[in-house]
Amino acid sequence: PGRAKQLLVSQLFQPFNLQAGDEAGWEGRAGEPACRSQKLMLQGGLVYPSGPGCYYYLPPAVRAVEKLVKVVDGEMQAVGGQKLNMPSLSSAELWRASGRWDGMGPELFRLADRHGKAYCLAPTHEEAVTELVAAQSNLSYKQLPLRLYQVTRKFRDEPKPRFGLLRSREFYMKDMYTFDASEEAARQTYDLVCDAYRSLFDRLGLPFVKVQAATGSIGGTVSHEFQLPADVGEDRLLLCPDGHFAANVEMLNGERTSCPTCGEKLTETKGIEVGHTFYLGTKYSSVSNAVFYSSKNKPQLAEMGCYGLGITRILAASIEVLSTEDSIRWPSLIAPYQLCFIPPKRGSKEEEEGVALLEQVYDNLAKALPHLAGDSVLDDRTQLTIGKRLKDANKLGYPYVVIAGKRVCEDPPVFEVWNQNAGEVLFLTKEGVIELLSKVQVP
Repeated sequence: PGRAKQLLVSQLFQPFNLQAGDEAGWEGRAGEPACRSQKLMLQGGLVYPSGPGCYYYLPPAVRAVEKLVKVVDGEMQAVGGQKLNMPSLSSAELWRASGRWDGMGPELFRLADRHGKAYCLAPTHEEAVTELVAAQSNLSYKQLPLRLYQVTRKFRDEPKPRFGLLRSREFYMKDMYTFDASEEAARQTYDLVCDAYRSLFDRLGLPFVKVQAATGSIGGTVSHEFQLPADVGEDRLLLCPDGHFAANVEMLNGERTSCPTCGEKLTETKGIEVGHTFYLGTKYSSVSNAVFYSSKNKPQLAEMGCYGLGITRILAASIEVLSTEDSIRWPSLIAPYQLCFIPPKRGSKEEEEGVALLEQVYDNLAKALPHLAGDSVLDDRTQLTIGKRLKDANKLGYPYVVIAGKRVCEDPPVFEVWNQNAGEVLFLTKEGVIELLSKVQVP
C-alpha cells in the first residue's frame, strides 16, 4: 500500500574502505589484500574480516548471495531437487563409521559437548544424509530417484586461509545428494546435474571449464570440477585446445603433454574450483545400510552421487574474473542492486526539476516493473558532484545508473543512462529508460 519506499545510499550499511586491524589474518602486510576480488569486496563494503578466513557479510553481499541461491534453487528444482536443511553439528560416530573422522585430518573442526560426546562442524554431509535416508525403513524403488539438497554454512579448518572468500574457513555451499536404483540411473542423474551446473554458469555469464578431477576425501569413482580460469586460481588445469580433454593436474599419473583423443599439445592454465560432482556408488549407502525395495521386493543398496557448488566462492570468483582492477562487475543476475539513480547536485540549476523528474521515473518504474522498484537505490548524497557519485556507482558495479544531469531541463527531458556491463552511455527520455529497464532480469 502507498508508494514504495526508495532505498537511499546515505542509509545503506555499506561502509567503504573499512580498515581492518592486524588480526584480520591477511597474507602479506596487514591490511593488504592479496587478490582483486578480496580488495574490491573490502573496499566496496561487501565484507569485513572477523579473523583469519572468517568474514562478516554486509547487506549488499547478503543480497547478492540470496539472489545467487534463488538462481541455484531454480536449477536444482528443474532436475527434481528437493531442499532440506541438515545440522552443522555432526556426530563423530557417523564420521568414524565411514572412516572419515581420521581420514579428514586436521581440516575437520572437532569439538565435544558438555557430556563429552564428540562432534565435528560439518564441511560436507554425505554421512548425515545417508543416515537420514537409511531411516526410511520401507523406501520403494518407485520413490527413486531421490535428489536432496541444501544451502548451508560449511566449516573447514584451512591451514592457510587466503584470497578472501575464495579460500575461507566458513563458507556457504549448495550440496546435493542423490539416491538411485541402479548404477545406470545414477549416471544419468550425474549427467543431468552436470548439465544444470552448465546452465547455471551460462546464465551467470561465467567462462567455466569442466575438468576430470580426483575424488579425494569424498571418494567415489567418477568426479569432475567446474573451474573458472583465473590467475589467482590454486588448481592447475590441462586443457586440449580443441576441447577434447580437460583435467586437473592432481588426478593425472605422470606428466601428460598431449590430448589422448587428438594428440594436440595440452595447454596449462590456473583455475578457481566453483563446483564439484562425484559419482559415489554404494560407498556411503553400504555403511549406513541405506536400502530400497526393488520391484521384486528385495532390499538393495541405493547408488549415490553428491554435487557441490561453492556459493560464496562463486560470488568472489565472479568478481575476480569479470571486474577491472578498481571497479566491481557483477553477473547482472546477482548484482545486489540493479539500478542507481543519481539526482543533480544540491544548489545546481537543474536541482528542482531533476529531483522531481527522477521521482516520476521511479514511480513509473514501480508501477510498470514492480520487481525492480526494490532493486534500485537513490544516491541522495547531493552535497557531492554527479561525477563523484558516478565514480562510486561505477566502482560498486550497479548494472544501470540513471543520471538527472544538465539535459533534464530540455523538452522533453533527457536522462544519461550508464549500462555498465555493456560499457555504453545512452541518452534517453523517461519512456526510453523504462523500456531499457524492462529487459532487466531479477531472480
